[in-house]
Amino acid sequence: MTLPDQMQRLIDKDAINDALLRYCRGVDRADRELMLSAYHPDAYDEHGVSEGNPETFVSWALNFHGETQTRHQHSISNVNIDLDGDTAHVESYYCFWGANREGPPTLAFGRYIDRFERRNHKWAIAHRVCVNEYSGTFNARDTPPAYVAKLNASGPNRRDRSDVSYDRPLRPQGRRESQTD
Repeated sequence: MTLPDQMQRLIDKDAINDALLRYCRGVDRADRELMLSAYHPDAYDEHGVSEGNPETFVSWALNFHGETQTRHQHSISNVNIDLDGDTAHVESYYCFWGANREGPPTLAFGRYIDRFERRNHKWAIAHRVCVNEYSGTFNARDTPPAYVAKLNASGPNRRDRSDVSYDRPLRPQGRRESQTD
C-alpha cells in the first residue's frame, strides 16, 4: 500500500470515528442536529425499542432520555473499521449509564454494528443495528454528601448547548474551592 493510500485510510477511519463520537455527544447533550449529523438522511436505525429513519430514531431517543433520565452518558470503545472503498463495516462497543428520574441508575452494554458510506466526501451511518448485550440497574456506593457536592460543582451538567463542553474558549467557571478537603 502506498503512503497516499495509507494516509487516505487514516483520514477515512478518523472521519468514521468522528461520526461515532458526534452521535454520542449529540444524544448526551440533547443536540438533535449533532446527533443527526452522524447519519445519512436515508439511513435506517434498528435499536430494537425504536426502528426507522434518523429523524424517527433521534426523536424517540431524545424524548426517551429526556423523560426517563436526568443525565446520561454514551461511551464508545473497541472500534473495528473494515474499509471497502466508499463503504465501511464498523463494529463499536458501547457503554451507557443513565441517572433515572425514578429508581436506581441504568447501566447497559452492547455493540453498534454499522454500515457507513462515504457520499459527497462525507462518511456517515447508512444502517445501524444496536446489539444489546446487557441492560440493568446498579446501586451506587455511599459517598459522603460533601464530596458529592464538590464533584457536582465541576459541571454544571446540561443536556443542551449551555453545557460547558460547548464553551469556546473554555474559561474558569469561578470555582476556586480546595480540591483536598
